[in-house]
Amino acid sequence: MPVKTLIPLLSLLLVCSSQLSHAQESPYEISWEKDGPWLGASLAGTTAGFLIIQNKKGFTEQELAALSNNSVNSIDRYAIGNFDEDASKKSDIPFYTSFAIPLAMLATSRQNDHAGQLSLMYLESLTTTAALFTLSAGLTNRARPKAYNTDLSLGERMEPTNTRSFYSGHVAASATSTFFAAKVFNDFYPQSDWKWVVWGGAAAIPAVVGAYRIKAGQHFLTDVALGYAMGAASGILIPELHKKKNENLSYAPIISPEMSGIYVGLTF
Repeated sequence: MPVKTLIPLLSLLLVCSSQLSHAQESPYEISWEKDGPWLGASLAGTTAGFLIIQNKKGFTEQELAALSNNSVNSIDRYAIGNFDEDASKKSDIPFYTSFAIPLAMLATSRQNDHAGQLSLMYLESLTTTAALFTLSAGLTNRARPKAYNTDLSLGERMEPTNTRSFYSGHVAASATSTFFAAKVFNDFYPQSDWKWVVWGGAAAIPAVVGAYRIKAGQHFLTDVALGYAMGAASGILIPELHKKKNENLSYAPIISPEMSGIYVGLTF
């Protein structure tokens, strides 16, 4: 997920932070003792991931020559060699549109009253996804499908970005946004007849992004599927962890020299 997509959200958080509300009509509550460290850890993880990505080198000629279709699992093999710049550009349309959906839903009177609260949760969802994606993309070297395309120039195939097929950041980010919007809508309007339409739209948009990314030669099906699952999980779980009813559900980031991650606990 590009850094430039986080800047407007950070600005929005600063503008809305004074409006944080714990009114009864909101199903959520914010705890800075938990949310502060979580947000800090996810931003730190995102920064670390981007730094790793920036220092990655592309494949050498020898490494490209060693790429074998047989080393790709049968589910993904059909995408080998895909390359379509037009499809890549088309994938950006639903991708960038997805970021605006949760913000547009603040136009509803009930959600608008809690703009600061929802903006913080949305930012947490996106930065959690960004941290997981950038670290994965930075620490792995799976070749994109287009790297197998011998019709492309050697220079194009050796670009550092071609080492970042695992997993799809476009799909992960768009799924985070759309599923976050659907989850929040569902929690604010649990009796609405429109909630299944909202969930359907949430599921469809990142699927379209994924289809274009595969056609473009940017990712394999499994890259898209994992990105979809990771993004949807973040978009759904962050609001769920903030629900008032979950008094026995706790969460916190884990940062130590040995490991980093997220702790989720349930007390009976």
